[in-house]
Amino acid sequence: MSGLEYDPHLYSGELNHREDHAPGDEPEESAGHWVRNSNLGLGFSVVLTVAAFLLAGSHLIYEPAIPVALIVLAIAQMGVHLVFFLHVTTGPDNTNNVLALAFGILVVFLIVAGSIWIMNHLNHNMMPMEQLIQMQR
Repeated sequence: MSGLEYDPHLYSGELNHREDHAPGDEPEESAGHWVRNSNLGLGFSVVLTVAAFLLAGSHLIYEPAIPVALIVLAIAQMGVHLVFFLHVTTGPDNTNNVLALAFGILVVFLIVAGSIWIMNHLNHNMMPMEQLIQMQR
């Protein structure tokens, strides 16, 4: 057998870190890894939820800054859920998931921004209510 025909790293049917994998074809991880990640995500979620309730119900920070702090905590909560529970990461096997998430966020943004824009123009172009009532009499 020539040296070109022999490959010591020929595919053996077992998954290892050197081989390219299709999405969903990753090596299985131990159950302890999944439990640890779920518990860690649960812990982060509980801490962020308790922090949001404490900030909203106390005077720990300057009152006009409370909505900004709650928005920051909400975004952090979404990140925890995406990473620990939905397993959306930036790995090469999650490219489609990240793109689908980005597209979903774009669609929601366009719907919300478009609705606000339309309502603003309607409010600007509508006749005042007093004039509308006088016209009906």
